[in-house]
Amino acid sequence: MASIEMKNIVKKYGDGYPAVNDVSMDIADGEFMILVGPSGCGKSTLLRMIVGLEDITSGDMVIGGTRVNEKAPRDRNLSMVFQNYALYPHLSVFENIAFPLRLAKTPEEEVQKKVNDAAAVLELNEHLQRKPANLSGGQRQRVAMGRAIVRDADAFLFDEPLSNLDAKLRGQMRTEIARLQRRLGITTVYVTHDQTEAMTLGDRVCVLRKGVIQQVASPRELYEQPVNLFVAGFIGSPPMNFLPATVSESALDTPFGKIELDADRAAKVAGKDLVLVGIRPEYFEDASLVDEAKKPLGSTFTARVDVTEWLGDSQFAYIPYEAPAEVEAKLKELSRELDSDQLRTQAIVSIDSTSRIREGREAEFWLDARKIHVFDPESGENLTRDPEAGAELTRIAAEDRAEQVANAREAAQA
Repeated sequence: MASIEMKNIVKKYGDGYPAVNDVSMDIADGEFMILVGPSGCGKSTLLRMIVGLEDITSGDMVIGGTRVNEKAPRDRNLSMVFQNYALYPHLSVFENIAFPLRLAKTPEEEVQKKVNDAAAVLELNEHLQRKPANLSGGQRQRVAMGRAIVRDADAFLFDEPLSNLDAKLRGQMRTEIARLQRRLGITTVYVTHDQTEAMTLGDRVCVLRKGVIQQVASPRELYEQPVNLFVAGFIGSPPMNFLPATVSESALDTPFGKIELDADRAAKVAGKDLVLVGIRPEYFEDASLVDEAKKPLGSTFTARVDVTEWLGDSQFAYIPYEAPAEVEAKLKELSRELDSDQLRTQAIVSIDSTSRIREGREAEFWLDARKIHVFDPESGENLTRDPEAGAELTRIAAEDRAEQVANAREAAQA
C-alpha cells in the first residue's frame, strides 16, 4: 500500500495547451480518491500520468515516498482497470486473472491460490474456464478487477470502468467496487464523469475544470459547501438552481420574491449589486405541506408551474423565470461546459410525492432560506461558503476512512 503525492503536475501537448495545469494533491495511504469533471477536464490524463502511460511535462509524482517520474509503468507496482476491460479473448477467465502473475513468474501453487481467492471475492468461481466472449459486461469488468487484485499492487487505478454498462448494472458494480476497496484497504484513484459514482464511492472527490483543480473535499462538503459556480453546478442531480438577485440591505430580491439573510450572510454580500442565488431543488417545498412552526425560517412565494414530473417517491416542478441577458449568457456558458441542458432560466423544484401541485397552474412554494448560497456572477466565487463547516465534514470523512482501512488490514492479517 502507498500514498500518492502530486506536486505542481503539468502536462502539455505539442500545441502547448496544458491538459493538466499545476495540479498538487496528496492521496493518503488507503484512501479512495475520485477524479471527476466533464469531458476534456484532464482527469484521465492525470490518471495516466500516475501509472506512467503519459509523460509529465513538469512537476513531481511521488508514490510511496519515491519519485517515479522516470519510472516505467511496470516498475511502479500499480494495477489499472480500463474502461474497455482489456481482456485477452483467447484466454480463459482464470488465465486472464493470472496473467500478471505469469509475467512475474510466480510459482504455480501461489497462482492457483491468488486467482481462486480473487474469484471468490468477485463471485467468479463458476466462470473460471469460460472465455470473455461468454460473459456479461458486469462479469467481464469483474475479471478485469480480479486481474488487478492478484498483483498485490500499491494502488488501484480505475479509468471510467463502468461507463460501458447499463444503468442497473452500473449500480451493482458500484456497490461491489466500494465493498472491495473497503475490504482490501488499498489506495484507489478512480476516474469518472458520472457525479453519482463520485458521490457514492469516494472518501474525497477532486473536481477538475480544464486541467485545474477546483475543489478537493469529501462528497458531503462538495454538496453542502461548493467553492464556486462550477462545482455547485456539476455536483448534484438535478443540478443547483441559480437565480439572479439584487442585494438590498439584508435581503435578496429574486424573481420569486424577497429572501431575508441572516447577519453573517448579509455581511458577506454587502457591497454587491447583482448576484446569483444557488438553491438545491430539495430546498423547496410545497408550502401547503410545511409545518407552521417551520415557515418563518424560510420564504414563501407564488409561481406558475410549467411542467411537473412525478417519480413515485418524489416529483419535480419546473418554474420558468425572467433573467437579465448577462445572467442568461452566464448560465448558457456554464451549461455547455458542464455538458448539461438543465442550467437554464428555470428553477427545478423537488417536492413531496403527495403534493397536488399541477402544471400550468400557480402554486405556493416554501424555500429554506438557511441553506441558500450566493455567488459572484463574474468570478463564480461562493460568497457565503463556510470553510470551517466544510473542513469539519471532510475531517469526519477522513477519520471514518482511516478507521475502515485499519480494520481491513487487521482483518487481512488475521
